[in-house]
Amino acid sequence: MRTLSFKSPIIKNILSMIAIAIFSFVLLNLTFVFDAVYQTLLRTIFIRFIFGSLEPDSHVYWLPLMFHLSSVVVISLISWLIFKSKLKTFYKAVYTTAPTAVILVTLGMFLSNRPILSYALGGLLTAGIVYYLYRTKQSWLYSYSIILVAIILLIYALMGGDI
Repeated sequence: MRTLSFKSPIIKNILSMIAIAIFSFVLLNLTFVFDAVYQTLLRTIFIRFIFGSLEPDSHVYWLPLMFHLSSVVVISLISWLIFKSKLKTFYKAVYTTAPTAVILVTLGMFLSNRPILSYALGGLLTAGIVYYLYRTKQSWLYSYSIILVAIILLIYALMGGDI
């Protein structure tokens, strides 16, 4: 009888998929906590030093958009550094979930009044990224990470979840 070994490519791939799902869940939560802390810090700085009032969002409508887009820029810069680093593919695949989720959630937030358009653009974006990864012969772990996040966010949105 043949025993299963961790050296088996099938077992290794299945374990990689499970590990990516688990670590990505933790990383996504940390990413959104970072985003909340970052935006709260920006809001506090603007309230105290620039506006001098308690609720700048109610008077300056572009401010929440600026806060959110600046956090997207910060996460994009961190992503660029990680993807240019010499980290192993597995770690980069785990991290791939963070910018993917941020982009898809941002798209969903700004198109929340047009959910069909949000789903369609999210699907096109996901398909485009996966196609790019396929054409550039990147590891399947990247595509798996992106598809995993896209499916989970789609299910969450279809079940009435709100961020």
